[in-house]
Amino acid sequence: MSLTAARYDRWKAPAADGELLIWPAVDQLLRDTVENQHRLRDATSARIQNIPLAEVRGRLRSWLGHSDESPIIGTGHQTELYHAGVWAKDVLIDTVATKLNGKAIHFAVDTDEPKHLQLRCPRGSVPLIDDPGTDARWIGLLPAPTPAHLAEIEQKLAHASSNWHFQSLLGPFLSNMKRQAMHDANLPAALTDSLHEIDWKLGLRHHAMLASPIWMSAPYLVFVHHALARIDRFSQDYNASLAEYRAENKIRSIGRPMPDLSCTSDGCEAPFWIDSLGDGTRRRAAVRRESSGRFALEAPNGDPFTFDPAADGWDAAERLRRWLVSQQLRLSPRALTLTAVLRLLVVDQFVHGIGGGQYDQVLDGLISRHFAIDPPRFSVTTATLFFPDASHQDRVCLPCVALEGRRLKNSVLGAEKRRMVEAIESFPRRSLQRTEMFSAMRDKLAQAWKGDAVRRWEEHYADAERRSIEEKTLFDRELFYAIQSTSRLTGLIDRYRAQFVTA
Repeated sequence: MSLTAARYDRWKAPAADGELLIWPAVDQLLRDTVENQHRLRDATSARIQNIPLAEVRGRLRSWLGHSDESPIIGTGHQTELYHAGVWAKDVLIDTVATKLNGKAIHFAVDTDEPKHLQLRCPRGSVPLIDDPGTDARWIGLLPAPTPAHLAEIEQKLAHASSNWHFQSLLGPFLSNMKRQAMHDANLPAALTDSLHEIDWKLGLRHHAMLASPIWMSAPYLVFVHHALARIDRFSQDYNASLAEYRAENKIRSIGRPMPDLSCTSDGCEAPFWIDSLGDGTRRRAAVRRESSGRFALEAPNGDPFTFDPAADGWDAAERLRRWLVSQQLRLSPRALTLTAVLRLLVVDQFVHGIGGGQYDQVLDGLISRHFAIDPPRFSVTTATLFFPDASHQDRVCLPCVALEGRRLKNSVLGAEKRRMVEAIESFPRRSLQRTEMFSAMRDKLAQAWKGDAVRRWEEHYADAERRSIEEKTLFDRELFYAIQSTSRLTGLIDRYRAQFVTA
């Protein structure tokens, strides 16, 4: 089933400080949320491992401590030092949940590869963790920073911020981290709790939870069993959705936005990671085809697990859970399968950033093809906040200064240059006279280029070049959001809430 590109938009991050993007329009977003809730709650024709989708969904929402009476508005992101444009997703889920009397949940993905753990500011950067050279395969393996390391960061921050004209939230954030690091053994838990405490003080009331516990829940394993028991068809639908997305967006690379799942007569790649919880290694999941035609997952130690497409979903999930525990393994979802679980089985409205919104167009195609239902509508938001001291500063235009130099170079000889050009053009091409005249004009330009006007421009360009380097951080919208002041973050919250006043 084809989903036309007209359903989506060409999202772009706001260019100006303080601007935000919400898609679709807020009235439509609220209607989509309510419609998603009703359709998914009544989705009995679509089945996941022989169980109605609505039943699997109800069980997972119950596992999260939530009923179907009110909507869940959710978002997710890797556990990292994310910027204000990502944080804006939490602002939107909180705003929509308040408007609809629902619950907002931020799912902190602690099974992705570690990244964006450098605390950056205009005068340098420092790693959040003690050992930045770690080769951990997923961030949940990283320990929380030690109090000594956090104290060192505070000292460096005090030096870096000595000339700032505002009070950053980095201080409270590091204080939270110190407190959490005494109780939380790993980085994702400490970081998620510390950021949630900052958000709570800013007036947001969304919940925050690590995603990894979901990956051993029965409803999730029902989904996993369903996909792996039918991996030949699932991968075909997956790849067809990718091909459609590439065609609609004129993408020629077969690796974008993600590679196809390979499938042969011997077996298939699956959109999951196999995490070895014993030694911290990870590999892409792949199942082999047995002589019976069923698919099986090999075990490092012991018998493989064979997937039965005819099995009852709850029995199959429990058998899979016991097998994974016995092997000290976990099947963590990759990008599309992660949001497939959240959008189909947990939330009534999922809020993406721009990148996630683009990639989840592929998921819409997969849901439509594989489960034969209209995919639940998602939304997209982001915002731009520069470094606070840059908010009222004019940004240097280095290309503009360079253009001034080219114009100056061409004007230093004035009318004499025009006469020399006319003389050059009067001689035949490749003639000695033409070559000599051109060389003479070049020598005159070089001599004129040593004048006072040019020297002043060179000084101006050098200053502009230095400022441009400094401004790369000042105007970097991807700085950690806690580098902002309370007033700037609450100001952005107020702008989001104002969008929904009349909705």
